[in-house]
Amino acid sequence: MGLFGKKKSAPAAQAIEVTLEDGSSISVGQVVDCIGDSCPRPQLMTKSTLERADSGSVVAIDVDNPTSMEALPPMAESLNATHLATLREPRSWRVLMQKN
Repeated sequence: MGLFGKKKSAPAAQAIEVTLEDGSSISVGQVVDCIGDSCPRPQLMTKSTLERADSGSVVAIDVDNPTSMEALPPMAESLNATHLATLREPRSWRVLMQKN
């Protein structure tokens, strides 16, 4: 299997509403599934997805690798995006970024 294998980022089947820590909610338009992946794959998939995203779109990146989770928020500025939140899920994290 190549670096990107068969997993791909995909538009959410329907808009996913996510509640942020401050109680506000946001609509996620695309989910990048990086469960089971380690660096640099989550970063590369996030970069690729955000490059194709429309301005204002919110992308959720699901990761279960702590190193990848920590590496994603600092990348936001270089990807012309804003890190909105990193939410702890039972067995993973959901990193939310909005394309500027």
